[in-house]
Amino acid sequence: MGSTAAVSVSASAIASRGCARSEAARRPGGIRVCGLRSEALTCHSLRISQAPARLMVTRPPPPAAATNGAAAGSCGFDYDLVIIGAGVGGHGAALHAVEEGLKTAIIEGDVVGGTCVNRGCVPSKALLAVSGRMRELHDEHHMKSLGLQVSSPGYDRQAVADHANNLASKIRINLTNSMKALGVDILTGVGTIVGKQKVRYGKAGFPDKEITARNIIIATGSVPFVPKGIEIDGKTVFTSDHALKLESVPDWIAIVGSGYIGLEFSDVYTALGSEVTFVEALDQLMPGFDPEIAKLAQRVLINPRKIDYHTGVFASKITPAKDGKPVLIELIDAKTKEHKETLEVDAALIATGRAPFTKGLGLENINVVTQRGFVPVDERMRVMDAGGNVVPNLYCIGDANGKLMLAHAASAQGISVVEQISGKDHILNHLSIPAACFTHPEISMVGLTEPQAREKADKEGFEVNVVKTSFKANTKALAENEGDGIAKLIYRPDTGEILGVHILGLHAADLIHEASSLLFTHTLHCLRSWMNSSKQPRLIPVFLIL
Repeated sequence: MGSTAAVSVSASAIASRGCARSEAARRPGGIRVCGLRSEALTCHSLRISQAPARLMVTRPPPPAAATNGAAAGSCGFDYDLVIIGAGVGGHGAALHAVEEGLKTAIIEGDVVGGTCVNRGCVPSKALLAVSGRMRELHDEHHMKSLGLQVSSPGYDRQAVADHANNLASKIRINLTNSMKALGVDILTGVGTIVGKQKVRYGKAGFPDKEITARNIIIATGSVPFVPKGIEIDGKTVFTSDHALKLESVPDWIAIVGSGYIGLEFSDVYTALGSEVTFVEALDQLMPGFDPEIAKLAQRVLINPRKIDYHTGVFASKITPAKDGKPVLIELIDAKTKEHKETLEVDAALIATGRAPFTKGLGLENINVVTQRGFVPVDERMRVMDAGGNVVPNLYCIGDANGKLMLAHAASAQGISVVEQISGKDHILNHLSIPAACFTHPEISMVGLTEPQAREKADKEGFEVNVVKTSFKANTKALAENEGDGIAKLIYRPDTGEILGVHILGLHAADLIHEASSLLFTHTLHCLRSWMNSSKQPRLIPVFLIL
């Protein structure tokens, strides 16, 4: 969700900008990789200053808002770049495109900001900020250990909901204004690809308009996935889209799914006084996390709270509350499909993941077939047709391609695509992009889990080592009486390459960026000799200093 990915960005001035510039003016150069590749360390478009430990990036000033890049009409197109979808991914691509001198338009059928700003990262962090403070104020033992006395903490549900809504509105306005300031054309309506380098857009009650673009980026994002048999009423059975409005705080709520979304909402609801029941189809809670971290997280985030759970079961049918009856959840065994029991709760949150929002894009007009709704792309985010061939000048970023469904990953992919459009071949390494779950305490990760690393090692023939340290050895954590936590590093002892880092504990979402930087620079080649000289590398204390 709300972390920030490192992306290598070209900073050299381009002699000729916009669609009218010649191919010779583009600098194809060598391939530049964002992530584990060593080429990132020798990127000539980055300039290191004489001052130690400072990285300075130089780039030409963006073009004036009134010009929005060069005159695209000189090569027969209305725009150099048209982006379908104005979420975080589309926004990042649009801003970088204008900086690169491309005449840019962005099409938005709903509201600027997409899921992240309006129905995801931003409002959820507002609610989690409230839950964190409520949880701390209610922890009388913790407060007394710090010498503090707090009496009768409470909350105003509507004020909490307003805080989340106001934050989303503020960020949405900021994103819109940033694009307008640079001269990005914001076109309102639903975008459809009608042919090669052609897009039609429009909204109900108004005639459609058709525009041409040298390049097109699909950035339509995703929507909550609701399994069959579940009836959504938006009041007693709802998705995260509804939950973020916080129209009620039920006494007992079932959360179907124990991934990022379910875990964060369990933190919010229990802090505000609800009892929670998890319904998880797999045999363990938090299946997407490193198993060791998930086990510790269960001990810290679930067992001490008013949370129970059912694992290895499907919610085959969920009926909303009505006529004085509670929400009914029919559970079946995930393997045998036999009925196990029926739960009666006040509300149910469906947190079973997200599905790509790609219907109605007109992909059939260019012979593109989605895979489970996802747009097929190669490592450069270029769209592939039904025959496995690259569709020229068409890209797809973010949740719609399914590579890594995180807002900051979408933004990184958008910037990477613009680099390519500008003539600088660029590949984004997704293993260096961190992720975080903003519970209390937080969970963060980057790279591979231990099972994934060992599977890779078995296939490629190398060994895997793991080194861990406890937050009980961290003075800053102990000063706040937050010693529950662990940091885990997975690496190759033969090369010193870091394969993955997982953290549960105080400020885990901030600490993971240190580890992400290590993966980004391929374990910092300058440290390899030092690491190989020691049987137990001592890298973890570096990023555990708060």
